[in-house]
Amino acid sequence: MQNSLIVNLAVLFFLSVQLILVRCEDDEEDNSISKQDPHRDPSLCEVCKYLTTELKGRLDETGKTKEVIETGYGLDTKKKKKEYYKSELRLIEAVNDPHVCDKILEYNIHAERKGSLRFAKGRSQTMEALHNLKDKGVKVELGIPYEMWDTPSSGVTEMQRKCFKIVEEYEDDIEDWYWNNQHEDLTKFLCRDKVLSLNDQECLAEQWTGETEKTSEEKGSKEKRSKKKTKKSNNLEKSKLKGDTGGDDGTHETKTEL
Repeated sequence: MQNSLIVNLAVLFFLSVQLILVRCEDDEEDNSISKQDPHRDPSLCEVCKYLTTELKGRLDETGKTKEVIETGYGLDTKKKKKEYYKSELRLIEAVNDPHVCDKILEYNIHAERKGSLRFAKGRSQTMEALHNLKDKGVKVELGIPYEMWDTPSSGVTEMQRKCFKIVEEYEDDIEDWYWNNQHEDLTKFLCRDKVLSLNDQECLAEQWTGETEKTSEEKGSKEKRSKKKTKKSNNLEKSKLKGDTGGDDGTHETKTEL
């Protein structure tokens, strides 16, 4: 009786372990599929990346102005003068007038691009093709009214929501960068050093070249291929030089045909 009970418990334990392993494999597979889905929710890295991109763009627009502002009470005869690009007003307007996170709604999901590069302004290749068909009189059904074709997707509105949250939670860090650390890149200062964990920074290295998108993995692979190509080219040049000199001793061999 006791041996039978032990055997049953062992079987149950074995089955439990197998079930856990199967669930883990399923979770890994689902996670892998999710990372390939261009319509997945934006990561914190993607949100912070485009938040800082927009904020830097606004500050760049006003950073070259020579405008001078006066501060003080209305009746003061001697008001303080300060250059606008060094003022608190410039930062307030860049963040809140209108709110920098509203710029996120100008983005669309470009399913043909990889990683964080799926978020970009302008129409995606798919939507551009559909609009062209519509303009040519072809009947196109997407299940939504034509007027809503270019409205922000749920992924974009979710990115805007998370953008507001980052600005609220890291307001002091943004101000610290503005007053004391503008010599540092804002994306590195805020996203890499403040907001993101070490294992969630991959998207910061992804760049759009205008022709082909490159993730960090692809960039590393291309650099390796380039080094191999350079090494191969150098070896070929050495072989040619060696052949031209007739060997390492510099002697030349002359053949005379009769």
